[in-house]
Amino acid sequence: MSEVAVKDFVLPNEQPVVPLECVTAFENLTANEKAYAHHLSKASWYGGLIVLIQTSVESGSLFSILHQVFSQESVDDLKKHALENGLSEDEFQAVLVFTCGVYANMGNYKGFGDSKIIPNITADKLEKFLLASKAFQSNADLVKVWNRIKNLIYDLSPKKCHLGLGDKGTTTYFSSNCTSEDADIVNRYFKSIQMEGYNNRVIKTESNGVAHYEIRLASVETGPMAGITREPESFEGHQLSVTRGDYSPLLKLVVEELQKAKKFAANDVEAAMLTEYINSFTTGSLNDHKNGSRHWVKNKGPVIETYIGFIETYRDPAGMRGEFEGFVAVVNKVMSAKFGVLVAGAENFLPLLPWASTFETDKYLKPDFTSLDVLTFSGSGIPAGINIPNYGEIRQDEGFKNVSLGNVIPASYKDPNIFFISEADKQLLIRHNTESFELQVGLHELLGHGSGKLFRKNPDGSYNFDMDSVKASLDSGEELSWYEEGETYDSKFSTISSSYEECRAECVGLYLSLNDDVLKIFGHEGEKAQDIIYVNWLSLLLNGSTRAMEFYNPKTQSWMQAHSQARYVILQVLLEAGQGLVNVAKVIGSDGKDDLLLSLDRSKISTVGKEALGIFLRKLQVYKSTGNVEAARAMYAKYSEVSSTGPYPFAEWRAMILEKKQPRKIFVQSNTRLEGETVKLVEYGSSVSGMIQSWNERYETSSLVHQALEELWVKDEPFFV
Repeated sequence: MSEVAVKDFVLPNEQPVVPLECVTAFENLTANEKAYAHHLSKASWYGGLIVLIQTSVESGSLFSILHQVFSQESVDDLKKHALENGLSEDEFQAVLVFTCGVYANMGNYKGFGDSKIIPNITADKLEKFLLASKAFQSNADLVKVWNRIKNLIYDLSPKKCHLGLGDKGTTTYFSSNCTSEDADIVNRYFKSIQMEGYNNRVIKTESNGVAHYEIRLASVETGPMAGITREPESFEGHQLSVTRGDYSPLLKLVVEELQKAKKFAANDVEAAMLTEYINSFTTGSLNDHKNGSRHWVKNKGPVIETYIGFIETYRDPAGMRGEFEGFVAVVNKVMSAKFGVLVAGAENFLPLLPWASTFETDKYLKPDFTSLDVLTFSGSGIPAGINIPNYGEIRQDEGFKNVSLGNVIPASYKDPNIFFISEADKQLLIRHNTESFELQVGLHELLGHGSGKLFRKNPDGSYNFDMDSVKASLDSGEELSWYEEGETYDSKFSTISSSYEECRAECVGLYLSLNDDVLKIFGHEGEKAQDIIYVNWLSLLLNGSTRAMEFYNPKTQSWMQAHSQARYVILQVLLEAGQGLVNVAKVIGSDGKDDLLLSLDRSKISTVGKEALGIFLRKLQVYKSTGNVEAARAMYAKYSEVSSTGPYPFAEWRAMILEKKQPRKIFVQSNTRLEGETVKLVEYGSSVSGMIQSWNERYETSSLVHQALEELWVKDEPFFV
């Protein structure tokens, strides 16, 4: 691996670290609400450790080493030892930054982009630092842990550079001997037994030439249980079984905190919700988690908003298994009021979308839409907005919630470094980025993810749509099809499901941001409204044209991040529209070197841009509604291609773009601490030292955490190393 390539996998010593501020929101809570938030936060942080196991086989052990080293000595003391043992100040800083990266991403692969993170210090220097620490000096077992993973940490062989399945990368959602063909077999088995894949992993073994796939459910309990596990059975010449007990020692800690939180629930709906989550994590029942989600949807306007479980499927190469996620947040009443007006008008805005009413839900189930100040967000990264639950039958038939994480948005735009646009455009982005992003998030979550209908065949043989009406609304050449019983959007669209849906939601946001009534809800009128529209479109195209390139792997010709692929696709659609709407050109920069310049003609957004986006958006919806995955894949692959020829050779421009890439900001989150019967908020400095200290103090039962991670290593090693 060349030195230049190694630079793509390290975090810079100047890694930006910013605080996720929530003190005002927290201090406005009652004592009961603070206690509820405290125990939910603890449950989320314990559950978030599962992401380590879902990321790479070495991540759990790596986290355990770093956490023990930094918990037993201060950063200042460790720095003193490091310098005494031959490390430079830059090398010690690299250790701190790498540690922050592992904490923030819950593992040694980036939560946004899925590329590996390695220390920006040689293995021998890192080893020297670790061996001199008090943790290693007092615990000989840590040396064994280090020895078994140190080569894995620095491994940049092609398969280890990125997350993926088979030759495309590494994953722990499937054992290391699995390929995409194995994932397809399991997917077909799921359909045959009407099972969904959110809370499982797949372990493949072979005996006498017959492959056996163990579908391992996440649960505290182990052993068989009627209605949940399945004994080995033959399917397409293979043996498949469903077991449980994955992540058991960590889920046990989650359940204990949820049981404590239940005592402080504000109402019976919250208590019932937590009961179902507890049952799900204890037994492995996905249906119990769905029932908990049903209660969650009904819990309108809570002061403390929370959701926890195996949620987003972005990182499963097969697009079905959920990464563990837990968040706890406090409602921001001012911004939530704006979102409430947007919800109230949603039924008026949905008909503006460029598809026939037959492709829209029969009745719009008005969701909660709140802006939240995040207290706790555990997982591989913190989004700006969420639309959940992801269970299709609940979303379409019972409802969903939209969440904008209000304190994440301004924190994300602190100290912006913006390239590849004119100085005038840069100043506009700096001035309006936060407001335009709030608008886009609102539309993306509420009317993007919240719109559209899936055509389904019901168990009794009837359909949830009218055949004649739908046929009449199809264009020539478009076929009418539907989802059969046992099929879901994720299972059918599989590997493209996440990116395709994010693309659809982003398009909805751009399309509806042109509407004056929508803009007025967010307080934008006149010239400012036009600036907001321009910045919204420009920002997304900038992300799609330049920042997205970091998340494209030219060796495998594949995308590593769903949102980035989606934005690149939208860029290609609008470039194809021509007529001078968008242009990306190679120019000579102010430093005399080759550069790129993205330009957008604001006078053509509402004409050329809207028309092109509308045609594309309609196709996205029609293919999704009808389950026409063949047509969807062909179209999406066309616009996802990164070419080295033609007027926009992004494959050739990629190296130039990466020279100016900016690291994603790392958020320092607060902790809550129980002092007697009082819950206190503990804040930390916005630095790598502050980030590390927050994690030192995050787990009151850290010995149980390290023990749990060790148990999971022992269980996983035979199948993933």
